[in-house]
Amino acid sequence: MDYNVYQNPLTDRYASKEMSYNWSPQKKHSTWRRLWLTLAAEEQKLGLDITDAQIAEMAAHLDDIDFELAAAKEKELRHDVMSHIHAFGDRCPSAMPIIHLGATSCYVTDNTELIQMRDGMEIVRAKLLEVIRNLADFIDQYKDMPTLGFTHYQPAQLTTVGKRFCLYLQDFVMDFERLCHEIDTLPFRSVKGTTGTQASFLALFNGDHEKVKTLEQRVARAMGFDRIVAVSGQTYTRKVDYFVLSVLSGLAQSAYKMCGDIRLLANLREIEEPFGKNQVGSSAMAYKRNPMRSERVCSLARYLMSLPINTAHTHANQWFERTLDDSANRRLVLAEAFLCADVILSTLANITSGIQVWPNVIARRVQEELPFMATENILMAAVKAGGDRQELHEAIRTHSMEAARRIKEEGAANDLIERIRNDIHFASVKNRIDELIDARAFVGRAPEQCTDYLTQTVHPLLAGHSSLQARLDDISV
Repeated sequence: MDYNVYQNPLTDRYASKEMSYNWSPQKKHSTWRRLWLTLAAEEQKLGLDITDAQIAEMAAHLDDIDFELAAAKEKELRHDVMSHIHAFGDRCPSAMPIIHLGATSCYVTDNTELIQMRDGMEIVRAKLLEVIRNLADFIDQYKDMPTLGFTHYQPAQLTTVGKRFCLYLQDFVMDFERLCHEIDTLPFRSVKGTTGTQASFLALFNGDHEKVKTLEQRVARAMGFDRIVAVSGQTYTRKVDYFVLSVLSGLAQSAYKMCGDIRLLANLREIEEPFGKNQVGSSAMAYKRNPMRSERVCSLARYLMSLPINTAHTHANQWFERTLDDSANRRLVLAEAFLCADVILSTLANITSGIQVWPNVIARRVQEELPFMATENILMAAVKAGGDRQELHEAIRTHSMEAARRIKEEGAANDLIERIRNDIHFASVKNRIDELIDARAFVGRAPEQCTDYLTQTVHPLLAGHSSLQARLDDISV
């Protein structure tokens, strides 16, 4: 590593080898060569004068790229695609005359970026599936555990730990479904020519429109695409970039929501992310246990969420058939969006595989607030037992105000239930009070909602994408 030059932390510090490779020069330029090979092979099949020897020569040199030669040529020619044509031709001298035949630069640049986005989304999808599976297991385990709900970050009715995390899971499932849609509908540019009219290919095939259409379809299928951009200028419409990055932004939003809440719960000491045995929380405060993984997710998610607006401006500012002011911008934004998403998901997989729940802390906080919530149940039970509703209401109001005063002014424990238990107005239900304030009676259908969502939505999703599970074995977390 050269410590005198800027290093991108996404590749040097965070991202997986799979996603780093996906946006690497090696992947990019070896894909260029595969595109050139595919173009030549399909042109040959449709009657152009290209020999088997030329095809074989190209096929033998797809990955042995002389980057130094390409860099020297680019310095000379001031054109990156032409520099790599020369570098490929240096390896394939007999094929040099037919490399890039009929194509424009966007044949290799745009199509390669679409391939990188497709493959990047596949990596993201496999990692997101792992996060979904981890959350499903966690929710199933904690679907019945009552916890204090919050609205406006103020104590509210009870929910369950599992139900709260079910909210996060639903967001990720929605992201997964949109991601699948983008993968399934991502179009290929294929062979369009310099302004999208395919005029160069029409000339090569002596005006045979059907051969041009066949060439376009065959090249797309050979590169793994079923859909082709129907019409284009020199580039495919940059709205595609916006759609793809919007999905990644949605994923970042979901990640930030969950990890932001985990950070708040860590402060309450109810739930924490995994913490290593030798992990240091603070260089000064040795006792600190900071939620650094969740903070990293939120930090990178904030950056990722900012990127789609960039692609929106790129699309809006493409003049006529194209301008080149998208090029340098897209070298940064596409790769960094995927690298960010990759790091976020790797970190989420780590967090969700080892979330630490502290039941006693959760139960204590529930008991601090539950007495106020339980007063209506106590009131109704006492009325059913023959009490006067108005007198009972006044008694509860008085006891509640005094209990709240002691909590705030004196820092005392909440003694509301004991006050009610010792009040003669509630003698008829004194022996039932523990039953009436059982936290499980205040969570509504939260456990059942968890079970229904897992059974009806999540488990079928996991089963339907079981083939993706094998990919996880090759992905570093």
